[in-house]
Amino acid sequence: MMRALFSGASGMHAETLNMDVIANNLANINTTGFKKSRAEFQDLLYQTLREPGAKSTISTEIPSGMQVGLGVKPVAINRNFSQGNFKHTGGPLDMVIEGDGFFQVTMPDGTIAYTRDGSFSRDSTGRIVTNDGYPLEPAITIPTDAISVTVGNDGTVTVLRPGETVATEVGTIQLTKFINPSGLKSLGKNLFLNTQSSGDPIQGTPGLEGMGTISQGYQEMSNVDLVEELVTMIISQRSYETNSKTIRAADQMLRDAIQLGR
Repeated sequence: MMRALFSGASGMHAETLNMDVIANNLANINTTGFKKSRAEFQDLLYQTLREPGAKSTISTEIPSGMQVGLGVKPVAINRNFSQGNFKHTGGPLDMVIEGDGFFQVTMPDGTIAYTRDGSFSRDSTGRIVTNDGYPLEPAITIPTDAISVTVGNDGTVTVLRPGETVATEVGTIQLTKFINPSGLKSLGKNLFLNTQSSGDPIQGTPGLEGMGTISQGYQEMSNVDLVEELVTMIISQRSYETNSKTIRAADQMLRDAIQLGR
């Protein structure tokens, strides 16, 4: 009965974490470039009361043992990097990556971070920057007198200036991909850092060597499926309730056992 109490409690703790992950997914359903997460669980150690395959006599053995589980534990929160839907904005510096890859941005401390959020703007110097002012890497500057900006599928950025009939190339956007994107560290602000688990960044030109292509005038929406998250939330809530009932049942059994001795 004591095992049941602790197993039920571990189940309630696990479902609390699961609900936290679901709530974060739902909160970011309209976040540009957001990738949903999923909590993963494992069963805990088992208390062996009788070893499977142990000898019952010299010539016979026990076909199945007695092992009692001690509950569940969270082991990982994996991020799903599947493609989200595209929304047409018409913004000249709104971009999506069709396929694999991340945009590179330079943090204030010089660290390179990675993002799927292609909502870019120009700062006071004309550099292409994120909504928080972090510049693209390599940096690309749009001339102040540019009439139009065009971003090609291969990341080539060209501008048209007054009095000119031929566009001028001002830079090329480079993309980065990882062997294990689920191993990236989330920083918030739609940014990630590479880790030992993600592997080293692999840089390349959009459209080449497995990199996705870039489409101008679109934003990538969150890949959160509202119906799926709501169903998962219901299952998690019912699991939490069931585990709480396990604790109440074990408590009642203990109470009955104590009353027998009175």
